[in-house]
Amino acid sequence: MKKIAITLLLLAASGAALAAPKVITVSRFEIGKDKWAFNREEVMLSCRTGNALFVINPSTLMQYPLNDVAKARVADGKSTGQPLETIMIDDPAHPGQKMSLAPFIERAQKLCN
Repeated sequence: MKKIAITLLLLAASGAALAAPKVITVSRFEIGKDKWAFNREEVMLSCRTGNALFVINPSTLMQYPLNDVAKARVADGKSTGQPLETIMIDDPAHPGQKMSLAPFIERAQKLCN
């Protein structure tokens, strides 16, 4: 009986770990200064249920939706978040435009697999 209880406890714990969102930290140094899109030195990228991608400010833990799925979750009240433009920087090569999010979306999508 004791072995069965321990086995069930371990299965429950492993199931919770698999359901947890995946998060990585990326830095300006890692991505490259010429491709860095944020006014922070590092950010966290997260993939949530349904491939909702978020950028997280590690100092405040505020999250920002990175794709349309994440924006819809915030709009529906299923997640909290602020507009991503709040922490994005302008592209010096293209005045009036923000830096590309492509490297960040690509890295975050790898977390979903």
